[in-house]
Amino acid sequence: MTRDHGLAVAGLHCEVDGKQILRGIDLAVEPGRVHALMGPNGSGKTTLALALAGHPHYTVTAGTATLDGADLLALSPDKRAKAGLFLSFQYPAAIPGVKVANFLYAARQAVRPGDLTPAKFRGLLLEKMDALGMDPSFLGRYINDGFSGGEKKRLEMLQMAVLAPRVAVLDETDSGLDVDALKHIGESIESLRASEAGKETGLLVITHYPRILRYVKPDVVHVMLDGRIVKTGEAELANRIEREGYDTVRAESGAVA
Repeated sequence: MTRDHGLAVAGLHCEVDGKQILRGIDLAVEPGRVHALMGPNGSGKTTLALALAGHPHYTVTAGTATLDGADLLALSPDKRAKAGLFLSFQYPAAIPGVKVANFLYAARQAVRPGDLTPAKFRGLLLEKMDALGMDPSFLGRYINDGFSGGEKKRLEMLQMAVLAPRVAVLDETDSGLDVDALKHIGESIESLRASEAGKETGLLVITHYPRILRYVKPDVVHVMLDGRIVKTGEAELANRIEREGYDTVRAESGAVA
């Protein structure tokens, strides 16, 4: 991948409240490919996601991050989203009073103003919901208000389908899901990945446990420990972690316990 195609992160350092969390991240996510970022709690995975998204409490102190060649770190959070960066939250917030349909239309307009009439947008929305196996009645509900964990994550998959981002960062999408919901979300991600728009979207799947990778097949697996990516390999690396845990990788890399 060239630096002007997809997400490219080099030597990224980040601190939170004066404490250094990321200690030099190098990562490239290409369009149409799935990168899994694995690591135990506290290793810095979510910090990376929020730093890329521009959360004000996460201060990048060194390094670069570009999206299709543009300096991501120079952009405000909303402009990062407009440039094509999508972040799926670990714990999506509820917004009572705002209907799903209205929210999705506003989000699409913000990213791609005027590209679809309301009627054509509704057609796109129904098409994506059908592909994801979602009932149209979902559109009349308030955002995440009374939603189950699985419904919240399915709504985020619908958002991703509607926005068709250049890079989607899925931060522990498997968190809080039962086995059936996890399988459904995994199938939803694979369905989006196989679509025409999905072939132009790079995915960074952040996870603590390898269970979601049974349903979402990664092209590349990275292991993060102590704020660094210490090992990169193919899908078998996730299987090895499931068998042996992170301690073996920690010992091999000399990462701090």
